[in-house]
Amino acid sequence: MNSSEDQYSVRRMRLEDVEQVHQLDVISFSLPWPERSFRYELTENPSSRMWVVESAGETGKRVIGMLGLWLIVDEVHIGTLAVHPDYRRQGIAQKLLITSLLKACTEGASKAYLEVRKGNLAAQALYTKFGFKITGIRPRYYSDNGEDALMMTLDPMLAKDLAGFLER
Repeated sequence: MNSSEDQYSVRRMRLEDVEQVHQLDVISFSLPWPERSFRYELTENPSSRMWVVESAGETGKRVIGMLGLWLIVDEVHIGTLAVHPDYRRQGIAQKLLITSLLKACTEGASKAYLEVRKGNLAAQALYTKFGFKITGIRPRYYSDNGEDALMMTLDPMLAKDLAGFLER
């Protein structure tokens, strides 16, 4: 469980985070990535930008959130975003999303894309809050249950708008 004494920091993922990130992925999603995929993203994919939120509380440091995105020319594709169930609804996903998108802006990104389960209303609300709009549907996208994916787009993605969210 989290504590009011916990302190959070957003930073780029490191190889020593992979085991904890994979565990977070497994408890968060019905189709988690294999652990080797996180290693690949960190060591072999130049388009990949992997992020974590680390908690430094009474129980020591631990990864409680993660986000993976790919930056290709001027476009960001968010591939995964999760926060540990004990830490949800505290603004951690928001800070992780904004921090990673702001950094992508400094690297030349001007738009962002993602897919989200049609039934994941909490995630849709998060993305909508930051200006993402539903721009399409991928029918039966998820192989575990055939659920549709909603395609969401943030275009334009402006650093000044994103920075405003961090200030609030």
